Amino acid sequence: MIYDEYINFTITKQKHIALIAHDSKKDEMIDWIKENKEILQGHFLSGTGTTARIITEKTELPVKGYNSGPLGGDQQIGARIVEGKIDFVVFFWDPLESQPHDPDVKALLRIAVVYDIPIANNRATADFLINSRYMNEEYERKVINYNAIMHKRVEKLI
Repeated sequence: MIYDEYINFTITKQKHIALIAHDSKKDEMIDWIKENKEILQGHFLSGTGTTARIITEKTELPVKGYNSGPLGGDQQIGARIVEGKIDFVVFFWDPLESQPHDPDVKALLRIAVVYDIPIANNRATADFLINSRYMNEEYERKVINYNAIMHKRVEKLI
């Protein structure tokens, strides 16, 4: 049986962007959003718990809120990536502070890579991504066809 090595998905012009920030990074996230409000208001925004609420309160941008990270919010965002409902993640995380949900954070980062989702983990990367020409146009992402890889492994065993 022949399988395609990659599966193509289109990220539309209007992005679905997840916004996440650890407590020590929330002020930095708010500052970044205020600086980029004109760009962000043209996209669909979501975020985890407190981050989503604070963004809405301080910027007046509508943000769909999920649970807080320690209560499963990172996993909810990961599930939306798998469902094709998140195109882009900005996650200002604090690498110097242990989080009770570190395994969830690692799982979210892994799923973003598996599904070829742009993810910014700091302000510099977020600036580069949001100012990319791809923010204003469609983008074809190529996701490795892991199902095909598994089938090939099984075929070798038979």
